[in-house]
Amino acid sequence: MKIGMNHGAGGEVMEKLIKETILSNISKKSVNNGIGLEDLDDGATIPMDDYEIIVTTDGHTVQPLFFPGGDIGRISAAGTINDVSMMGAKPLAITNAMIVQEGFDIEDMDKIMKSMNDTCSEADVALIAGDTKVMESNKLEGIVIVTTGIGIAKKGEVIRDSTLEVGDKIIVTGSIGDHGMSLMSFREGFGFETDLKSDCAPMWGIVSKALEVGGVHAMKDPTRGGFANAINEMAEKSNVGVLLENDAIPIKREVHAVSEMLGIDPFEVANEGKVVMGVAADKADEILEAIKTDKYGKDAAIIGEVVEGKHVIIETAVGGQRILETPIADPVPRVC
Repeated sequence: MKIGMNHGAGGEVMEKLIKETILSNISKKSVNNGIGLEDLDDGATIPMDDYEIIVTTDGHTVQPLFFPGGDIGRISAAGTINDVSMMGAKPLAITNAMIVQEGFDIEDMDKIMKSMNDTCSEADVALIAGDTKVMESNKLEGIVIVTTGIGIAKKGEVIRDSTLEVGDKIIVTGSIGDHGMSLMSFREGFGFETDLKSDCAPMWGIVSKALEVGGVHAMKDPTRGGFANAINEMAEKSNVGVLLENDAIPIKREVHAVSEMLGIDPFEVANEGKVVMGVAADKADEILEAIKTDKYGKDAAIIGEVVEGKHVIIETAVGGQRILETPIADPVPRVC
């Protein structure tokens, strides 16, 4: 069996590869009984006295390198900052390793680095270490970036993606499908007029506002595999069901149009500037109000609740229901 594109696209195929080929060959997967590799959360923790250090790492192969709303520099910084943030931790720093194709335009690298810096500055995150390698022009396409994020949280205050509780309300912090659909339409050059842009952005501002209110039980950013993958993973790990209201889920008109034209479910494509939260029901309205004060949270909505059961179910306005399955893989390749 050979590696295929689906093995890196989120969803069931990638999960199987990670569990059967990667995890099975690693002996020590955590430090000081912290959250480790086997937990498959957005990051790992290293407990140290009264605090926990949060560490996460992420590779980026997005194509094209520059797209509406961002570039590989912004997505590399934002994606890693967001993974730290999903653990309820304040992001402090990232490291940056770049593998560059021989002949790559230095002006493009300059743009990428400035974009990465701007994104880090937006979240008050330092870029503290890195590495640069060059490969022959016929052995690499453009540039690959690997970033590692470091954050900190008080011991006992780390947020998991596996701790939804029955009765929790589900909040999504904005419209879904923007990143994947904007990349696909731009990449393929279908020629339709649209203002659709990637939602690529650091989410610590939104997360910190929610944490200040309290009552946040679980979080995940819906990247590869999209919202469908994120909410199913949260539900499965928490051993609960989720009931969603279809009409409450924010999706831009442009995303609907592109998804219908391409035959792609917007629930299954990556987002790079959204958070899915499970929050205490009595705090949900207050958390939503706080999120909406952030420039990236104006379209946030309460979209459902956690229930007994084992499935994620979407309920329509007329009372119909359908199961939202975990996708096999993100239908848009090279999306992050």
